[in-house]
Amino acid sequence: MRTPVAPQPAAEVRLGTGLKAYGRLLRHGPAAGPFLFATLARLTLSMIPLGILILVEAERHTYALAGLVSGAYAVGAALGTPLWGRLMDRLGQLRVLLPTSLASAGLLVALTLATTRGAGEHVLMLLAAGVGLAYPAIGPALRSSFRIALPDAGSRRVAFALDGVSVELTFVLGPLFLSSLLLPGIGPLPLLVTAGLLVAGGVGYCLTGVARRADARTQRLAAGHDPDTDQAGPRTALTAAGVPAVLLVMLVLSIGFGQLDTSMAATADLALGSTDRVGILFAAIAGGSTIGGLAYGARHWGVSERRAVPALLALFGVLLTTLALLLSSGVTTLVVLLPVLFLTGLTIAPTLIMQQALLDQLVPPGRLNEAQAFLSASNTTGAALGTAVAGVVIDAAGPAWSYGGAAIGMLAAAVVALVGHRRR
Repeated sequence: MRTPVAPQPAAEVRLGTGLKAYGRLLRHGPAAGPFLFATLARLTLSMIPLGILILVEAERHTYALAGLVSGAYAVGAALGTPLWGRLMDRLGQLRVLLPTSLASAGLLVALTLATTRGAGEHVLMLLAAGVGLAYPAIGPALRSSFRIALPDAGSRRVAFALDGVSVELTFVLGPLFLSSLLLPGIGPLPLLVTAGLLVAGGVGYCLTGVARRADARTQRLAAGHDPDTDQAGPRTALTAAGVPAVLLVMLVLSIGFGQLDTSMAATADLALGSTDRVGILFAAIAGGSTIGGLAYGARHWGVSERRAVPALLALFGVLLTTLALLLSSGVTTLVVLLPVLFLTGLTIAPTLIMQQALLDQLVPPGRLNEAQAFLSASNTTGAALGTAVAGVVIDAAGPAWSYGGAAIGMLAAAVVALVGHRRR
């Protein structure tokens, strides 16, 4: 019998600095292919909950049920992502991503048909929870694959930056693409196309060389033969030194994110007098986040992530406090609000990128998929909690107080990050 030859490690590639580093990344096949397929799949991150909300409301004429079904999806995703991340560390990416991509897409098609054919409310919520539970952990898989495709730590920082910016853009482009599919008489079309994107992105990622090399590394770790480490590390990523603090910071700041998004929607409706203007507010903050992320990843900075995260979170909190004060003072002109939102956005992507980079430093290779999955789950859970809190606060006291609550969340995250840094 011939002994199978393990895939060769990726050649040492240094992307350098500056905006040209992103071009070099996109020309580096071992990293570019997985990135592009993962980006295609992650368009569905924003399309699925919005598409569910729109279809259920259109078919059943109730936002209450639509919200419950969409919320069931979010709960399922928060539970499933860490599970799939842990299984990827044990079984490999291919054995987890391929079946979950197909299962989630299949359940999404089933939910679409059940909604249009009059299935009961509990059936819809159960199917939606299944879509979320089965949703593939492709973001965590991609981020862990960077360690294989890009052995150089500086190059991984560039990759984390582009990855963070791409996630920001998916939450802008996804809803725009979904809205273009809202054609009269073809209500199921948006979710059916979304299911197709999930399959195409998930299967495409599984066909890349990096996914196969990730599986080979998983097997070597299980056998104790990995060249980079003598052991797989702790039994779970949650017990690795410093990881709980990073996850707690992500959870708290994501609560602030959820409050911020809901506050902007309420600002457009209640303060600016038209929900049509919500796109302008989101464009301002997303534009700032995109530029901030690209600028951060384009050069090497003299300050470590552990020191920079608390400072950025504190600045984020100050800017949110400014928005709260402006609205409470009756200042609601776009000329004033948009620059403050843009400056606020500048802090978002760099903070998220640093959180990903910190996990990359703290977690051994054998637990990286699980750790990145917990990071994604913290983000999803926190945003859902923040959205719920903001809705109550806005109904009771208005958007100004909701911005204030988001500011408190960011400042609390800064304190957690600072304490965690000092302990490490």
